[in-house]
Amino acid sequence: MDDSSLRWADGALVTLDQRALPHESRELRLGTVDAVIDAIRTLAVRGAPAIGIAGAFGVAVATAAHTGPAGVDLAAVRAEADRLVAARPTAVNLAWAVRRVVALAPAGADAVLAEVLAMLDEDAAVNRAAATHAADLVQRLTPDRPLRLLTHCNTGRLATSAFGTAFGAIRVLAERGAVTEVLVDETRPLLQGARLTTWELAAAGIPHRLLVDSAAAWAMANGLVDAVLVGADRVAADGAVANKIGTYGLALAARHHGIPFVVVAPESTRDSATATGAEIVVEERAAEEVTGFAGTAAAPAGTAAYNPAFDVTPPELVTAVVTERGVVSGTVLGEGSGVVAPFSGTTADQAHPATAVADTVHDGRAGLDAALPGTALAERACAAATVSGPLRDEQARAVAAVSRELHARGWMPGTAGNISVRSGPNAVITGSGLAKGELGPADMVTVRIADGTAIAGTRRPSAETAIHTAVYRTTDAGAVVHVHSPAATVLATRSGPGPLSITGYELIKGLTTGTTLTLPVFANHADVAAIGAEVEHHLRENPGAAPVLAITAHGITTWGADLAQARDRAECLEALCDLVERTGRTHPVDPLEIG
Repeated sequence: MDDSSLRWADGALVTLDQRALPHESRELRLGTVDAVIDAIRTLAVRGAPAIGIAGAFGVAVATAAHTGPAGVDLAAVRAEADRLVAARPTAVNLAWAVRRVVALAPAGADAVLAEVLAMLDEDAAVNRAAATHAADLVQRLTPDRPLRLLTHCNTGRLATSAFGTAFGAIRVLAERGAVTEVLVDETRPLLQGARLTTWELAAAGIPHRLLVDSAAAWAMANGLVDAVLVGADRVAADGAVANKIGTYGLALAARHHGIPFVVVAPESTRDSATATGAEIVVEERAAEEVTGFAGTAAAPAGTAAYNPAFDVTPPELVTAVVTERGVVSGTVLGEGSGVVAPFSGTTADQAHPATAVADTVHDGRAGLDAALPGTALAERACAAATVSGPLRDEQARAVAAVSRELHARGWMPGTAGNISVRSGPNAVITGSGLAKGELGPADMVTVRIADGTAIAGTRRPSAETAIHTAVYRTTDAGAVVHVHSPAATVLATRSGPGPLSITGYELIKGLTTGTTLTLPVFANHADVAAIGAEVEHHLRENPGAAPVLAITAHGITTWGADLAQARDRAECLEALCDLVERTGRTHPVDPLEIG
């Protein structure tokens, strides 16, 4: 089954028109911002992850359209981005994706497009990881029997860019031979379940039956459902879930019948800025969607309708919210728990059977042990091994020791500066808010390299984590050092943003091959994530770049195969910049210039 639902071709976004399915497979070519907005609003493109990436492609279109001889008209691009975000207000992925790529607009349309294409690749990996976690959880909650699953709306490749979220979990379970049947809610009023999910299930060869939405509770009462799997358009900080209208009713019925209710969504769907479900803005759509279908009226002319596109399920009704990080909230982590640390499932690069991922300790885990007798304690031990244990402890001690050393040299004054080492798919980095001269191993934070999210430790990771993870994603670095050494910082500040060429000095040999060092100098931003995005773009575009960079009025970042090499390169770059500052030259004096 072809997993690509969105692609870029000849300056436009190309996708299937979901309004025409299943009877007609019709491609749409969206080459303007207006066309992208119309496709999102009219549900030609739908599903939270899919509209997010479509919106990001819209920014690529806008950046190209607003680039002239003087460069990119950033005000115009940002205005178009605001229009894209407003196209559908409930799905947080749209705003998330648009913000992510708008940050690269100053670098030009090619940089924006490259980031969108990278997001496409990420989305496929993220969806598969979340789906695998969810499949693992469902099998632990409903062990030793073939499964009858119920799903709502459409969460497959049409709703994402590839593989699917809740649908992806169904696919994983089917691949394991664990699915007897899937019951598909038709999903009124636009029948996404009837038109789209059944189409995808048939293509995947998964047994299924369609039912009207109002039959779901009766199916549960008659023992036809072992678990409910749904997606999400937004997950609030308290674990409340906004999803297609009808989800709340399913959760109520599932709770009454003691059936696991599992939400599968990418991390980008979680919205920590929205404290509770009560704060989520629910889109209301036109009455015509309810009073008729496909151009045929079903109600008398002039009938008023209440047509919310979404509802919000309270966290106490959600067994688990599962992302690519594992279980991030839900009653399976302890009755009444809100958003907590991830626990369960396989990591993105591990295969079934399940290997748990544990990020931080949470009291609610006592509830998980009770819910999963006989497996929870073993899985907790397995999970802890991925982010703790002798290797991680050794790395934390090494990072703390180098931090204290560089603090003593004045390069990490107060709480400034940070150091990290790679640990598989994660990085161990100095925590924020404590003087670097006082750091110990317990003050380290483990973050995911993929997105910089903290997954272990009691402190917050530094804002500069975005720079570290950008380096790890684009190079084979084993360690990164970010310091505020004086000579290099002064030179970068005087030079200003752009490449700074230094040639002829012997110290260059410690940083790159040849006799010339091209030191990229980045502008300082209050939003460090924007610096990280620029660094990542630079390194993707220049894979042979020297392992050093500078930021005006900020500091330098160096990296190497291990912590010792990264630190040595910081020392070498500082000494080189000190020579340049002392001589006033970016190249040594030529003998012919003497006398």
